Amino acid sequence: MSGLLARWESHLASERRLSPHTVRAYVRAAERLLEETDATDWQGVAKLEAPALRAQLARRRADGLSNRSAARELSALRAFLAFARAEAGFDDAQAPRLRGPRIKRTLPRPVTPDEAVHLAERIGEERREEWTGLRDRAVLLLLYGAGMRLGEALSLTGEHAKIGETIRVIGKGGKTRVVPILPAIRSAIAAYVAACPHDLAPDKPLFRGQRGGPLSPGLVQKAMAQVRGEIGLPANATPHALRHSFATHLLGAGADLRSLQELLGHASLGSTQIYTEVDAASLLDTYRNAHPREKTAPERGD
Repeated sequence: MSGLLARWESHLASERRLSPHTVRAYVRAAERLLEETDATDWQGVAKLEAPALRAQLARRRADGLSNRSAARELSALRAFLAFARAEAGFDDAQAPRLRGPRIKRTLPRPVTPDEAVHLAERIGEERREEWTGLRDRAVLLLLYGAGMRLGEALSLTGEHAKIGETIRVIGKGGKTRVVPILPAIRSAIAAYVAACPHDLAPDKPLFRGQRGGPLSPGLVQKAMAQVRGEIGLPANATPHALRHSFATHLLGAGADLRSLQELLGHASLGSTQIYTEVDAASLLDTYRNAHPREKTAPERGD
């Protein structure tokens, strides 16, 4: 079994170039399936059909797995079986079809431009040392002003200390995209670089922790959690919400979906289309708050 899992892990990491987190989840799902079956080689795994997947999901649901997590588990298992069929030399490498659980679609909730900037400024002010405050401000402005994921911003190296008008970002699955950098973001990064006490070598992380090591994502998340309540933002105002806000505000300003897809680094346009619903929801909220007929209930007969 270990040989099968090692090959599966190598395929996910080296060939499909998935993130380490996704690789771990997919390998663990495959491991759980193998523990419940008699399959010991690719031929045995390839012969597993929908009933085996259904039984595995039932066991996982009995452990309290949510619909969303069950859907991810099913996706991982179907990918594993498709790979097994290819490795076993089957003519049909398609995984067994099985309907997944229904997932309630939730829309990301953006913060306003003023809230995003206020949040970045406030977190910068909360730090005891000036350079860490400038660091946090620069990171958050990258999320909101350039639409980066937190992991993408923290993966920048010292070669980006003198950042230009654009930056090449390596996102999920090793997908590369070019992102414009606004003057305000360039100024924020320059201020941080000038104040940082650590040597920002080109091959070392740009954003550093207190002792000089790579800045931890958890520290940024914790800082936002502490400050958002103080300025009246909800619990869903997370670092990733700033990326959602970037997308929503660009769409509201007239950006087309294809351009937005490229800026966000989405593999499919479907992932980007959700922001059309977010923007429509924002417009509806604005209408309800501003339209005089929405502020008071109409008299009978009106």
